[in-house]
Amino acid sequence: MRKWLPAGDTMLQMITIHLPSPLTAQRYRMELLYEGPHDDPCAIGIKTCDQKAPLMMYVSKMVPTTDKGRFYAFGRVFSGIVGTGMKCRIMGPNYTPGKREDLFIKPIQRTILMMGRYVEAIEDVPCGNIVGLVGVDQYLIKTGTISTYEHAHNLRVMKFSVSPVVRVAVEAKNPSDLPKLVEGLKRLAKSDPMVQCSIEESGEHIVAGAGELHLEICLKDLEEDHACIPLKKSDPVVSYRETVSEPSSQICLSKSPNKHNRLFMTAGPLPDGLAEDIDKGEVAPRQDPKVRARYLVEKYEWDATESRKIWCFGPEGTGPNLLMDVSKGVQYLNEIKDSVVAGFQWATKEVGGA
Repeated sequence: MRKWLPAGDTMLQMITIHLPSPLTAQRYRMELLYEGPHDDPCAIGIKTCDQKAPLMMYVSKMVPTTDKGRFYAFGRVFSGIVGTGMKCRIMGPNYTPGKREDLFIKPIQRTILMMGRYVEAIEDVPCGNIVGLVGVDQYLIKTGTISTYEHAHNLRVMKFSVSPVVRVAVEAKNPSDLPKLVEGLKRLAKSDPMVQCSIEESGEHIVAGAGELHLEICLKDLEEDHACIPLKKSDPVVSYRETVSEPSSQICLSKSPNKHNRLFMTAGPLPDGLAEDIDKGEVAPRQDPKVRARYLVEKYEWDATESRKIWCFGPEGTGPNLLMDVSKGVQYLNEIKDSVVAGFQWATKEVGGA
């Protein structure tokens, strides 16, 4: 088999024959990739794979370097040219156009070509290619968008077919090594796009992965490369998920401290297929509310006015749970919106439901 169909040559041949070039692919992929309006300079640049357009690049992962604790930001240039010393807008996944959060405006220290184990410094890289950037790792956690256009929107975040549900608690064998463990966990979270590292209320450090094998590899990396300290690990636990299967039998009531305001809430299941649509990005928090409402009315026969009043998605502002305002003619409701949204995010994160 090896002589007849050598894996490397066969794969390369298949890729060259069957996969379209960036010029062809980006023409029809732009609408799926770009979150902003489809007629702004960035969208047109991505569609035509134009070197003269504003820079649009998606960083998909961080690759550890030989230099301890530093990473190359690895990604693909979709439009424009990325070059050494260019001043760029580095936008994390939580960046919202017009706001300043999760945004850094910094020069790129160096651009490099990544060829297997070897790296080669290069002056600049035009669109349609993949590239590594030096010096961006301080501003991005796992992924992000890099652009030179002031009004650029983000490129869509990658969706994984699996989610990190197997969890392990880790602690340092020697308590004085705790700072090294914390630093190691930060590096581990950076180097693997899938892993989630968090701290529980009890103070435990939790590492979550897609399966036992994935976790085993991550913990080995954590122990030997990132933290470089002996670790104690708990047994893997699959996190508990629960959901709403039918509308709640009662209406929950909460009164404000001065007893002048009452909040009523009920829970109900989402129609079949809507949770999947949210995961796929067909229904998304950053969509235009009118477009989203039209989709919900047409596909799921929701009430048009209620569909426009989705306050938030949860957990973490993107999950497949919705908080809707179904009140009629209530004044000053927006003043408590932030508090209610914060409570909803906390509640959905605790049960981890869908």
